[in-house]
Amino acid sequence: NRARWNPRTLASRLLSVVVASLVPDGPIVIGMDDTIERRWGPKIAARGIYRDPVRSSHGHFVKASGLRWLSFMVLAPVPWAKCIKALPVLTLLCPSERYDKKRGRRHKLLTDWARQGVMQLCRWLPGRDLIFVGDSSFAVHTLAAALPDRATLITRLRLDASLFTPPDPRHEHTLGRPAQKGMPLPKLKAVLNNPKTVWQRVIASTWYGRQTDKHLDITTGTGLWYRRGTPPRPIRWVLVRDPTGRREPQAFMSTNTELEPTQIIAYFVRRWQIEVTFAETRAHLGVETQRQWNGNAIIRTTPSLLALYSLVTLWAGDVLSQTTRPYAAAWYRKTDLTFTDAIGAVRLVLWSDDLYRHSPSNLEMHKIPPGRLVRMAQAICFAA
Repeated sequence: NRARWNPRTLASRLLSVVVASLVPDGPIVIGMDDTIERRWGPKIAARGIYRDPVRSSHGHFVKASGLRWLSFMVLAPVPWAKCIKALPVLTLLCPSERYDKKRGRRHKLLTDWARQGVMQLCRWLPGRDLIFVGDSSFAVHTLAAALPDRATLITRLRLDASLFTPPDPRHEHTLGRPAQKGMPLPKLKAVLNNPKTVWQRVIASTWYGRQTDKHLDITTGTGLWYRRGTPPRPIRWVLVRDPTGRREPQAFMSTNTELEPTQIIAYFVRRWQIEVTFAETRAHLGVETQRQWNGNAIIRTTPSLLALYSLVTLWAGDVLSQTTRPYAAAWYRKTDLTFTDAIGAVRLVLWSDDLYRHSPSNLEMHKIPPGRLVRMAQAICFAA
């Protein structure tokens, strides 16, 4: 907390490394989501009381005390994992409203922080097409209006969202301000219940980050997404229902009307890996076990731990590319490489070099055989 370094500068360097390694060309898909770091104590001033998304359900509300973080993650395929991974590159602290009131500052909502983060990433990646993916919390007009032309926002859309047709052409010598919207379109809930709606059966090749064949019924259309006070934004909406009836129908939107409906769904399902990243950073990298109370230490430590997840994923590429067999116990059948294999492989390389570096110069005197040392280091690496 006393060192002079800027986490935002490191975030820009990390972003450039991740993009150069995994997304050298084509659109860059970036997921955004918030998480609660459960922390208590009077010295942690920026904490607040929030809804716990993990323990809560539709009929049960659970509150959690802690720090609220907004993380932006690059959603890209990782070769050794053979699936999409969410790699954090920029993490922002969103202080509570009570914290801002005590300091006499204007409180910024989660969507305000998201808008600033989106604009920062657009400045860091000039000339690249960006696709930002978020849940329904980020389906706000101000965020969509702030996007540059080369950026796209894909989120869930409410079934009662207000959509309109484009305004009629303005005639010559017409008085008054030009119209921003035309006639209102039917609500998506009405489209869902309309028996005349034409549905198309599609197959989603990627589901929950894995290659599979998921059958879906979709219908799509375009319209102006408008709310008073913000400019209208043309969007493409996609209404999805499960042919088996197990899941509730959902609606998605994209500010890029040229995207195909299957592309919009494929980009959106990538964001499910964000929750996997949050869970693995808590399990393996010590998130929520910090003991810092200083403001600078708090604002730096959690983003650094999340960034370490991305670094471990990149470092492990050279090691895991040479093996196809994951590390697992004899009674546990494991077919795919996971982050446990990645962090274990990185530890093994670092700790093995340290073991041989401190070994005696006389190689003929061995109290422990070198092979046994490697097996011991391997057991410790994957057990930690």
